[in-house]
Amino acid sequence: MIERTKQEVEQRYCIRNGYKFDSVVVYGDTDSVMVKFGVESLEEAMKLGKEAAEYISAKFIAPIKLEFEKVYWPYLLINKKRYAGLYYTKVDEYDKMDCKGLEAVRRDYCPLVANLMNTCLQKLLINKDPDAAINYAKQQISDLLCNRLDISQLVITKELAKTDYAGKQAHVELANKMKKRDAGSAPKLGDRVPYVIISAAKATPVYQKAEDPIYVLENNIPLDTTYYLENQLMKPLLRIFSLILGEKAESILLRGEHTRTKSVV
Repeated sequence: MIERTKQEVEQRYCIRNGYKFDSVVVYGDTDSVMVKFGVESLEEAMKLGKEAAEYISAKFIAPIKLEFEKVYWPYLLINKKRYAGLYYTKVDEYDKMDCKGLEAVRRDYCPLVANLMNTCLQKLLINKDPDAAINYAKQQISDLLCNRLDISQLVITKELAKTDYAGKQAHVELANKMKKRDAGSAPKLGDRVPYVIISAAKATPVYQKAEDPIYVLENNIPLDTTYYLENQLMKPLLRIFSLILGEKAESILLRGEHTRTKSVV
Protein backbone atom coordinates (compact mmCIF):
# COMPACT_ATOMS: atom_id res chain seq x y z
CA MET A 1 0.00 0.00 0.00
CA ILE A 2 2.80 2.43 0.88
CA GLU A 3 4.63 1.83 -2.40
CA ARG A 4 1.40 2.33 -4.37
CA THR A 5 0.68 5.53 -2.46
CA LYS A 6 4.20 6.79 -3.14
CA GLN A 7 3.81 6.16 -6.87
CA GLU A 8 0.38 7.80 -7.09
CA VAL A 9 1.41 10.90 -5.11
CA GLU A 10 4.66 11.51 -6.96
CA GLN A 11 3.09 10.90 -10.37
CA ARG A 12 0.23 13.34 -9.77
CA TYR A 13 1.81 16.13 -7.72
CA CYS A 14 4.64 17.14 -10.01
CA ILE A 15 5.75 19.99 -12.27
CA ARG A 16 4.63 18.04 -15.31
CA ASN A 17 1.03 18.27 -14.08
CA GLY A 18 1.17 22.00 -13.38
CA TYR A 19 2.32 22.02 -9.76
CA LYS A 20 5.18 24.25 -8.60
CA PHE A 21 7.37 21.37 -7.44
CA ASP A 22 7.81 17.63 -7.77
CA SER A 23 6.47 16.03 -4.60
CA VAL A 24 8.53 13.40 -2.79
CA VAL A 25 7.38 10.78 -0.28
CA VAL A 26 10.09 11.15 2.37
CA TYR A 27 8.79 8.61 4.88
CA GLY A 28 6.40 5.68 4.95
CA ASP A 29 5.43 3.43 7.82
CA THR A 30 2.73 0.88 8.56
CA ASP A 31 -0.09 3.40 8.74
CA SER A 32 1.41 6.72 7.69
CA VAL A 33 2.98 8.45 4.71
CA MET A 34 4.84 11.77 4.84
CA VAL A 35 5.04 13.86 1.70
CA LYS A 36 7.22 16.85 0.86
CA PHE A 37 5.17 18.90 -1.59
CA GLY A 38 7.85 21.61 -1.88
CA VAL A 39 5.45 24.48 -1.15
CA GLU A 40 6.44 27.52 0.90
CA SER A 41 3.47 27.98 3.25
CA LEU A 42 1.49 25.97 5.77
CA GLU A 43 -1.73 26.85 3.98
CA GLU A 44 -0.53 25.29 0.73
CA ALA A 45 0.84 22.22 2.49
CA MET A 46 -2.42 21.59 4.35
CA LYS A 47 -4.50 22.14 1.23
CA LEU A 48 -2.41 19.68 -0.79
CA GLY A 49 -2.32 17.20 2.09
CA LYS A 50 -6.11 17.09 2.30
CA GLU A 51 -6.47 16.95 -1.47
CA ALA A 52 -3.92 14.12 -1.77
CA ALA A 53 -5.64 12.10 0.96
CA GLU A 54 -8.92 12.21 -0.95
CA TYR A 55 -7.27 11.54 -4.29
CA ILE A 56 -5.29 8.52 -3.08
CA SER A 57 -8.22 7.11 -1.07
CA ALA A 58 -10.23 6.97 -4.29
CA LYS A 59 -7.54 4.70 -5.76
CA PHE A 60 -8.10 2.02 -3.12
CA ILE A 61 -11.01 -0.29 -2.41
CA ALA A 62 -13.00 0.43 0.77
CA PRO A 63 -12.43 0.35 3.68
CA ILE A 64 -8.89 1.59 2.92
CA LYS A 65 -8.90 5.35 3.38
CA LEU A 66 -6.16 7.91 3.84
CA GLU A 67 -6.76 10.95 6.03
CA PHE A 68 -4.80 14.16 6.30
CA GLU A 69 -3.40 14.42 9.83
CA LYS A 70 -0.81 17.18 10.20
CA VAL A 71 1.96 19.28 8.72
CA TYR A 72 5.47 19.31 10.14
CA TRP A 73 7.35 22.60 9.73
CA PRO A 74 10.27 22.79 10.29
CA TYR A 75 11.00 19.07 10.06
CA LEU A 76 14.17 17.09 10.82
CA LEU A 77 14.18 13.56 9.45
CA ILE A 78 17.16 11.57 10.71
CA ASN A 79 16.09 8.12 9.51
CA LYS A 80 13.12 5.78 9.74
CA LYS A 81 11.26 6.29 13.03
CA ARG A 82 13.65 9.08 14.10
CA TYR A 83 12.42 12.60 13.46
CA ALA A 84 11.39 15.87 15.07
CA GLY A 85 9.33 18.83 13.98
CA LEU A 86 6.70 21.38 14.88
CA TYR A 87 3.33 19.66 14.58
CA TYR A 88 0.55 21.72 12.97
CA THR A 89 -3.11 20.78 12.58
CA LYS A 90 -4.15 24.41 12.03
CA VAL A 91 -2.39 27.25 10.30
CA ASP A 92 -2.29 29.90 13.01
CA GLU A 93 -0.34 28.00 15.71
CA TYR A 94 1.63 24.78 16.12
CA ASP A 95 0.18 22.13 18.42
CA LYS A 96 3.47 20.87 19.88
CA MET A 97 7.09 20.05 19.22
CA ASP A 98 6.92 16.40 18.26
CA CYS A 99 9.88 14.01 18.66
CA LYS A 100 9.96 10.35 17.70
CA GLY A 101 12.75 7.88 18.39
CA LEU A 102 15.17 10.54 19.63
CA GLU A 103 17.09 10.60 22.89
CA ALA A 104 14.95 13.54 23.99
CA VAL A 105 12.26 11.01 24.87
CA ARG A 106 14.22 7.86 25.73
CA ARG A 107 14.79 6.58 29.28
CA ASP A 108 18.14 4.84 28.79
CA TYR A 109 20.12 8.07 28.83
CA CYS A 110 20.98 10.40 31.69
CA PRO A 111 18.82 13.55 32.11
CA LEU A 112 21.56 15.72 30.58
CA VAL A 113 20.97 14.11 27.19
CA ALA A 114 17.19 14.66 27.19
CA ASN A 115 17.52 18.22 28.49
CA LEU A 116 20.25 19.10 26.00
CA MET A 117 18.40 17.57 23.06
CA ASN A 118 15.12 19.23 23.97
CA THR A 119 16.74 22.65 24.32
CA CYS A 120 18.67 22.29 21.06
CA LEU A 121 15.54 21.19 19.22
CA GLN A 122 13.60 24.14 20.65
CA LYS A 123 16.28 26.53 19.43
CA LEU A 124 16.35 24.86 16.01
CA LEU A 125 12.64 24.32 15.43
CA ILE A 126 10.86 26.99 17.47
CA ASN A 127 13.41 29.81 17.52
CA LYS A 128 14.86 28.82 14.12
CA ASP A 129 18.31 29.77 15.42
CA PRO A 130 20.93 27.10 14.55
CA ASP A 131 23.81 29.21 15.91
CA ALA A 132 22.13 29.42 19.33
CA ALA A 133 21.62 25.64 19.33
CA ILE A 134 25.26 25.02 18.44
CA ASN A 135 26.53 27.44 21.08
CA TYR A 136 24.28 25.91 23.72
CA ALA A 137 25.51 22.40 22.93
CA LYS A 138 29.14 23.54 23.11
CA GLN A 139 28.54 25.28 26.44
CA GLN A 140 26.96 22.16 27.91
CA ILE A 141 29.91 20.06 26.75
CA SER A 142 32.28 22.54 28.37
CA ASP A 143 30.26 22.48 31.61
CA LEU A 144 30.34 18.68 31.59
CA LEU A 145 34.09 18.40 31.07
CA CYS A 146 34.78 21.07 33.69
CA ASN A 147 32.52 19.43 36.28
CA ARG A 148 30.11 22.36 36.45
CA LEU A 149 26.97 20.23 36.07
CA ASP A 150 24.88 18.97 38.96
CA ILE A 151 25.38 15.24 39.46
CA SER A 152 21.61 14.69 39.08
CA GLN A 153 22.02 15.48 35.37
CA LEU A 154 24.37 12.50 34.97
CA VAL A 155 22.44 9.77 36.77
CA ILE A 156 21.52 6.74 34.64
CA THR A 157 18.82 4.37 35.89
CA LYS A 158 18.09 0.79 34.88
CA GLU A 159 15.69 -1.77 36.26
CA LEU A 160 17.11 -4.67 38.22
CA ALA A 161 14.91 -7.10 36.32
CA LYS A 162 16.85 -10.25 37.17
CA THR A 163 19.92 -11.33 39.10
CA ASP A 164 21.49 -13.46 36.38
CA TYR A 165 22.47 -11.69 33.16
CA ALA A 166 24.44 -13.17 30.26
CA GLY A 167 27.10 -10.47 30.57
CA LYS A 168 28.28 -8.07 33.23
CA GLN A 169 25.82 -5.20 33.70
CA ALA A 170 26.70 -1.92 35.40
CA HIS A 171 23.52 -1.66 37.46
CA VAL A 172 23.73 -5.31 38.56
CA GLU A 173 27.35 -5.02 39.64
CA LEU A 174 26.54 -1.85 41.58
CA ALA A 175 23.56 -3.51 43.29
CA ASN A 176 25.84 -6.32 44.44
CA LYS A 177 28.42 -3.82 45.64
CA MET A 178 25.77 -1.87 47.59
CA LYS A 179 24.47 -5.09 49.12
CA LYS A 180 27.91 -5.78 50.56
CA ARG A 181 28.03 -2.28 52.04
CA ASP A 182 24.52 -2.32 53.50
CA ALA A 183 22.10 -5.10 52.56
CA GLY A 184 19.16 -3.25 54.07
CA SER A 185 19.35 -0.25 51.76
CA ALA A 186 20.60 -2.02 48.63
CA PRO A 187 18.38 -2.18 45.53
CA LYS A 188 16.06 -5.18 45.32
CA LEU A 189 14.73 -7.12 42.36
CA GLY A 190 12.31 -4.91 40.44
CA ASP A 191 13.88 -1.63 41.64
CA ARG A 192 15.38 0.89 39.26
CA VAL A 193 19.05 1.31 40.12
CA PRO A 194 20.46 4.84 39.78
CA TYR A 195 24.16 5.12 39.04
CA VAL A 196 26.88 7.38 37.67
CA ILE A 197 30.11 6.45 35.90
CA ILE A 198 33.20 7.32 37.91
CA SER A 199 36.75 7.97 36.80
CA ALA A 200 39.07 4.94 36.88
CA ALA A 201 42.09 3.46 35.13
CA LYS A 202 41.80 3.53 31.34
CA ALA A 203 41.29 -0.23 30.88
CA THR A 204 38.61 -0.51 33.59
CA PRO A 205 35.34 -1.94 32.18
CA VAL A 206 32.32 0.36 32.40
CA TYR A 207 30.39 -2.10 34.59
CA GLN A 208 33.10 -1.69 37.23
CA LYS A 209 32.85 2.10 37.11
CA ALA A 210 29.17 2.33 38.05
CA GLU A 211 28.67 3.90 41.46
CA ASP A 212 25.86 5.08 43.73
CA PRO A 213 25.42 8.88 43.25
CA ILE A 214 25.04 9.46 46.99
CA TYR A 215 28.20 7.48 47.72
CA VAL A 216 30.02 9.55 45.09
CA LEU A 217 28.94 12.81 46.70
CA GLU A 218 29.78 11.65 50.22
CA ASN A 219 33.25 10.49 49.17
CA ASN A 220 34.04 13.21 46.63
CA ILE A 221 34.71 10.68 43.85
CA PRO A 222 35.45 12.21 40.42
CA LEU A 223 33.23 11.28 37.46
CA ASP A 224 34.37 10.02 34.09
CA THR A 225 33.16 13.02 32.08
CA THR A 226 34.77 11.71 28.90
CA TYR A 227 32.56 8.63 29.12
CA TYR A 228 29.48 10.84 29.21
CA LEU A 229 30.65 12.87 26.23
CA GLU A 230 31.58 9.87 24.09
CA ASN A 231 28.89 7.39 25.12
CA GLN A 232 25.90 9.54 26.04
CA LEU A 233 26.11 12.88 24.23
CA MET A 234 28.08 12.28 21.04
CA LYS A 235 25.72 10.14 18.94
CA PRO A 236 22.50 12.04 19.81
CA LEU A 237 24.14 15.39 19.04
CA LEU A 238 25.67 14.23 15.76
CA ARG A 239 22.36 12.74 14.60
CA ILE A 240 20.77 16.18 14.82
CA PHE A 241 23.59 18.51 13.91
CA SER A 242 24.93 16.46 10.99
CA LEU A 243 21.74 17.48 9.18
CA ILE A 244 22.75 21.14 9.63
CA LEU A 245 26.55 21.13 9.72
CA GLY A 246 27.26 18.13 7.52
CA GLU A 247 30.71 16.58 7.86
CA LYS A 248 31.85 19.51 10.04
CA ALA A 249 29.47 18.59 12.88
CA GLU A 250 31.95 16.42 14.77
CA SER A 251 34.84 18.90 14.56
CA ILE A 252 32.63 21.86 15.56
CA LEU A 253 30.88 20.17 18.47
CA LEU A 254 33.43 17.69 19.78
CA ARG A 255 36.72 19.48 19.20
CA GLY A 256 37.92 22.96 19.99
CA GLU A 257 38.56 25.20 22.95
CA HIS A 258 35.35 24.21 24.74
CA THR A 259 36.60 20.59 25.02
CA ARG A 260 40.16 21.25 26.14
CA THR A 261 39.83 22.37 29.75
CA LYS A 262 39.06 19.80 32.38
CA SER A 263 39.01 20.19 36.12
CA VAL A 264 38.34 17.71 38.91
CA VAL A 265 36.51 18.96 41.97
